[in-house]
Parts: sequence; C-alpha cells; structure tokens
Amino acid sequence: MRMPPALLSLEIAVAGAIAVQSPAFSQEYRGTIEQQLACTPDVWRLCGDKIPDVNRIVACLQQNTPQLSGACRAVFDSNASAPQDAAPLPRDRRAYR
Repeated sequence: MRMPPALLSLEIAVAGAIAVQSPAFSQEYRGTIEQQLACTPDVWRLCGDKIPDVNRIVACLQQNTPQLSGACRAVFDSNASAPQDAAPLPRDRRAYR
C-alpha cells in the first residue's frame, strides 16, 4: 500500500522540525517514529492548523486527550508514566582520574 503524499509530507515536516530544533528543545523527548505515526491521524483530525510547529501539535494533542485514538492515547499514557529525568546525567570526569 502506498502512503498518501499528504501523510508523507507531514512525516517529513515533523521529522525535519525535530531535527532542526535548538539544542534546548532537542533534549526534550519527542517519541519514537512509531509513536509519531500512531498520532499522525489525530494530528490531521484535531490539530491540522498547528502543523508544522511540533510544540503546538503536542500541546494540542494533550488538550484533546478525550478525542484521541486508542493508539495515540497510549503514546501519551506511556510518556506520562515515564520518569521525567530519563536522560543520563553527565559523568564527573574527576572520578576517573
């Protein structure tokens, strides 16, 4: 099955927006490609006017949680239960001298 051009364009826009975010935003967890794909139909249905601003899309999806598909809601539920400081802390180099 071929992917519709509009869906492919959205995926490219989201991936590009994530790739070019400033360093402060790039450390923020945006989910796996599978998670992003699970929410793509909901983005079009509920938050199409927010494209391509990833931060506004995420906020829109969070505000519309009751209307999300089961797959997309599972993404937000799994992210809500993940520890907030999942990023590894930098190692103290003095400990290795």
